[in-house]
Amino acid sequence: MQLTLYTDYSLRVLVYLGLKGDDLATISEIADHFEISRNHLVKVVHNLSNHHFIQTVRGKGGGMRLARSPELVNIGDVVRHTEANFNVVECFDKSKNSCAITPVCKLKGALHRAVKSFLGVLDEYTLADVLQNKEELTNIIFMPSTGTMSS
Repeated sequence: MQLTLYTDYSLRVLVYLGLKGDDLATISEIADHFEISRNHLVKVVHNLSNHHFIQTVRGKGGGMRLARSPELVNIGDVVRHTEANFNVVECFDKSKNSCAITPVCKLKGALHRAVKSFLGVLDEYTLADVLQNKEELTNIIFMPSTGTMSS
């Protein structure tokens, strides 16, 4: 299973904001630090705001910050709100399924359990857990750009 870039970027935004604390950050600032598209981040930030993971402040001097403490940002919730679906195989999408063995397939059940387990593990973690090495993250994210930041 592979998460989309949309979810990856959402998690990066949350990590970045978690490191900033109560200070506001801008989309351009985050895009520059992670060397990712500002246009993609606009959509990500809009979604995170709509789901109350982040708070946005409009106008001059505006930006965004976490809407709740890192301990209350559940990673499983973030992934569920950022992934369009968890259709790891064609038969998970009834409208597009053309697999001939679907009616008798036992693999489908195993894959459903695997997705459920995957999300269950993510439910065990919060943003605070991800930020446990805050000093190391801060040194990497906020050090002067060398043009070599990778995803």
